[in-house]
Amino acid sequence: MSTPKPPALISRRDAITGLAAGAATLALPVRAQTGPVRVGYAIARTGPWAGGAQVSQEPNFLLWAEQQNAAGGLNVKGTRRPIELVSYDDRSETETCVRTYEKLMGSDKVDLILPPWGSTANFAVAPLANRFGYPMLAPTALSRKLIDMNLPFFFSFLQQPDRMMGALVDMLVANGVRTIAIVYMDDLFGLENFAALNTALKNTAIQVTDRKSYPLGVKDLSPVLRAFKDQAPDAFIGITYPPDTILASKQAKEIGFNPKFFYASVGTAFQLYRNVMTPAGAEGVLGMGSWNAKSSASAKAYFDAHTKKFGGKEPDRWASGACWASLEVLTAAVGKAGLDRKAIREYIAKNEHDTLLGKIRFNGSENVATPGSVSQWQNGEFEVVWPKAMATAALVPAKPAWK
Repeated sequence: MSTPKPPALISRRDAITGLAAGAATLALPVRAQTGPVRVGYAIARTGPWAGGAQVSQEPNFLLWAEQQNAAGGLNVKGTRRPIELVSYDDRSETETCVRTYEKLMGSDKVDLILPPWGSTANFAVAPLANRFGYPMLAPTALSRKLIDMNLPFFFSFLQQPDRMMGALVDMLVANGVRTIAIVYMDDLFGLENFAALNTALKNTAIQVTDRKSYPLGVKDLSPVLRAFKDQAPDAFIGITYPPDTILASKQAKEIGFNPKFFYASVGTAFQLYRNVMTPAGAEGVLGMGSWNAKSSASAKAYFDAHTKKFGGKEPDRWASGACWASLEVLTAAVGKAGLDRKAIREYIAKNEHDTLLGKIRFNGSENVATPGSVSQWQNGEFEVVWPKAMATAALVPAKPAWK
């Protein structure tokens, strides 16, 4: 998977320095009034998490810092200060990720942190951030267990599994689906979403024809898909990571498995999915999504700025929006509370926030304002199709043949 490349190291006049193999520093293009705000994070640039991290998170961190510095720096309670990013490759390793954040918050004593990518890494790092008293605004943590840990400094921006699977099941019921087959990733993300899906199905007439789990790094799903094809379900549900989402889609196409509803996520919301499958091949495919450039004026402004900065690489239509919303909230919180991390936490917890996703507010760690949602590729765009109140297009209720 191609990933956005950080800018090369350039002079102090320019907005941003490049990411080295270890730490990276972001320079201010104008004279600083005070010292820099040091913002630390670990993110996957290599390994299996990198595909998601380099689409949904790190490009947004770089764009945010560049925009803030171009405006004279981050507003810290009325004073503009440059952002200095201190960042590392966590190599898609939980132990490396935790150890790096412990260094950033412990010995490095950065002013703020940005989160790692994915439910697994967030589950490991969130208790540590809470212990050190660093607000952690997470756009890619999909875990009810993490929410239920009641960590005061942790805020999750994505809709949780019960909301996302509930919206999916509501859509399937409303469109007469009677049978489904399910494949799911055998890790925290897959297991929690699978459990939430089963719970949502309990009060419906939908029957599960088959359910299969698979391990991280799977190379072949065709035996599972062939078995599903023989069962002829109305819908296929794949709770999958980006490489597996593409794998399942390509192999379903190869064997001619084309149920009325084909849902796979995460990764379906990525520009890469449309590019690999082709717009015609992606047509009608469903997945986790909650916004696109049509959703609001601020969503369009963000989409255009991101696409321009990264040479035509688009943000994904789900977690990228949550990531940018988290940065909007953090920016507003620092503007009001300064760098007092407890005060930042209080501001986030007690206020409703305007973002490109609309209003966001928290009950404990959970964003309770954004409903669960489903999106669908239509004519080259990943349109929000459910619920109707936030839809950018109407659902196409029968997937066309693979092309």
